[in-house]
Amino acid sequence: MSIEQVLFYVFAVAIVASASAVVFLRNPVGSAMSLVACFFFLAGVYVLLWAHTIAALQVLVYAGAIMVLFLFVIMLLSLTDTGPLVQLTPSRAAGALAAVAVFSALIVALKKLPDVAPGWTADPSQVARFGTIQYLGEVLYTKWLFPFEAVSLLLLVAIVGAVVVAKPRI
Repeated sequence: MSIEQVLFYVFAVAIVASASAVVFLRNPVGSAMSLVACFFFLAGVYVLLWAHTIAALQVLVYAGAIMVLFLFVIMLLSLTDTGPLVQLTPSRAAGALAAVAVFSALIVALKKLPDVAPGWTADPSQVARFGTIQYLGEVLYTKWLFPFEAVSLLLLVAIVGAVVVAKPRI
């Protein structure tokens, strides 16, 4: 077993553990900090894939800017950690069933994938461009422009909504 495989498994276990902490911690600030840890471990996986640009963007954009906004909203709403840890309600049961269904569908879809990746990696020009800022910019602002703008608009609406909800208490 190579060091890359060992590091991958370490990062994978850390990602699952920190993502579980995001869901199960009662304190919202603790959940947000666990999400930051998850983002850092995910950046480690990107480094193992030789996608250093994506790893740097993961740390700068998600672990930096987005999490600052999340913590700002959490603190603005003054969320507390009251209430039971697990309270089974019909909506939570339906959510759990939906999560199991989505996970099952994901497993079925992954099993239908071909065993061999497409041959684009055989082209040295594409391999050399993979993960560079120029290639990322080309793909992000041509093929994925609408989803990129939709996500930025969604984040803006979420922040404005949190401020509107918290405004009477300020």
